[in-house]
Amino acid sequence: MIPSPTARNWPLSVFTNAFIAAVVGFGGTIALIVSMGQHLGASATQIGSAVTALCLGIGIAGAALSIALRMPIVLAWSTPGAALIAGASGVAYGPAVGAFLFAAALMMLLGLVPALGRLAARIPPAIASAMLGGILLSFCIALFRSVEHSLLMALPALIVFIVIRQRWPTYALLAALLLVIATVLVRGQIGHVGGGLFGTLGATAPVLDAKALVSLGIPLFLVTLASQNLPGLAVMRSAGYDTPPRPVLLYTGLTTLLLAPFGAFSINLAAITAAICTGDDTHPDRARRWRAGVVYSGFYLLLALFSTPLVELFRQLPGDAIATIAGLALIAPLSGAMAGMLAAPREREAAVLCFLATASGLSLLGIGSAFWGLVVGFAVLGARRLLAR
Repeated sequence: MIPSPTARNWPLSVFTNAFIAAVVGFGGTIALIVSMGQHLGASATQIGSAVTALCLGIGIAGAALSIALRMPIVLAWSTPGAALIAGASGVAYGPAVGAFLFAAALMMLLGLVPALGRLAARIPPAIASAMLGGILLSFCIALFRSVEHSLLMALPALIVFIVIRQRWPTYALLAALLLVIATVLVRGQIGHVGGGLFGTLGATAPVLDAKALVSLGIPLFLVTLASQNLPGLAVMRSAGYDTPPRPVLLYTGLTTLLLAPFGAFSINLAAITAAICTGDDTHPDRARRWRAGVVYSGFYLLLALFSTPLVELFRQLPGDAIATIAGLALIAPLSGAMAGMLAAPREREAAVLCFLATASGLSLLGIGSAFWGLVVGFAVLGARRLLAR
């Protein structure tokens, strides 16, 4: 029997793979977005607006880029970027929104000016990885502290994550998330989930604070570039797509810029979830695989529509549950960052010092440790090269 044109163009695998990618991407890290908003002092309405804006941006920009480039362009929010923001000290929500705008403008500038793209490519990967590792370390340590405080919830989740990751790594985080939520529900720690059914948007006036721009805006830009956009482009290349970086950086940066007042801190290429939608099992014809990017974007538009009850559910989770989910979500990024940090022997010492400075939580002149970690790393590399001459 000859398959119909619809079945050839839109096979069931396009929908199932896109659905799995959206569920893994959203469900695995939404707890970190809620934690980020709470750390910044955002209200429940502002946190809900941020999730709605992020899902809208991912859905609209992803569908537009997939159709325009005829490639499965899978977008996401920056999980390491959310960890950076959640770990920032002394930054209120208004200045944080200003930092979101600044980071988005830098990403757009990178897409507009080819010389800046070449300059960004020369940033030592070891230093960028070290800064990222220093940011993520505290969240992964908090995972084991939650084991101490809530043994019967955190330890089973950790075991499930480790076991499933050995055979089905894509589903490990989702399985651990479902186990944590089930445990909390059985304990009766979640009450009535109210707040309405549909997602809402509410703008917050950005505050352009110089300290927030330096301590949060610049590291957010670098983390998003190094841990999301560059790996995302690599995933696309490995799937056989020569994705032009300029339109991707420009339009994801523009989308973030427009939605930042509503709480969208970073919309960028996905890496892990992109691999689910770009393989041969999604669609046998690579030229038609762009449809998976459109379907994936459609699922995120549905998530935007019903974001309010989802956010309210995660807002009611106990602190140990949030720490467990966030820590598990960041184990893989931390592992990759540590590997990148130690990959180049000549840059290893500078990278380790950058890592330690970032992880220390150091704050000088009101500027956070991520920026000072970069300063330390670049200073050591500069001194090494100067003395070598």
